[in-house]
Amino acid sequence: MEVQETRVQTDRVLTIPNMLSMARLVGVPLFLWLILRPEFGGPKSDGWALLVLALSGVSDYLDGKLARRWNQISSLGRLLDPAADRLYILSTLVGLTWREILPLWLTAVLLARELVLLVMVGILRRHGYPPPQVNFLGKAATFNLMYAFPLLLLSDGTGWISSLAAIFGWAFAGWGTTLYWWAGVLYVVQVRRLVRADTVAD
Repeated sequence: MEVQETRVQTDRVLTIPNMLSMARLVGVPLFLWLILRPEFGGPKSDGWALLVLALSGVSDYLDGKLARRWNQISSLGRLLDPAADRLYILSTLVGLTWREILPLWLTAVLLARELVLLVMVGILRRHGYPPPQVNFLGKAATFNLMYAFPLLLLSDGTGWISSLAAIFGWAFAGWGTTLYWWAGVLYVVQVRRLVRADTVAD
């Protein structure tokens, strides 16, 4: 998430931050396979799924940190980083909803926000603008959701650890969903202002 900056310093593709983001993308289908194995008669692999998710979080932090420190903020990085975030959120939604850990209504609420943002990106492209930059609320929302999902996965069991994971998992999910939509509303306002300014200029 932290790689998103308004200033692009390089157009290089093979940078360490970009390689980390690419590795995160490769981990998406692996994570989804691990989380859905029990649904197709395989052994439960939640521990491995949590490990992949944790490694994704570490690489998410490192790619932004290293990009800024080594002056390797790139156009590709600005696309890869939010793409990896959204794909992990989408794959986790699919997995947890399939396993009935996450209610369908919450999945629908989060996916509706993604649909709204997709429409906004389409409008921006028609007016010659790039996709909107990730704002602080968007980063905070993703942070909360990326904590919520592994905790909710951990809650799919018995004992006090599962009970505690459920409490904190739903707390993070509530805050994350609220911030996710709040950030989405800000994107809509931003797009509206840009389009209106473009119309006035014409």
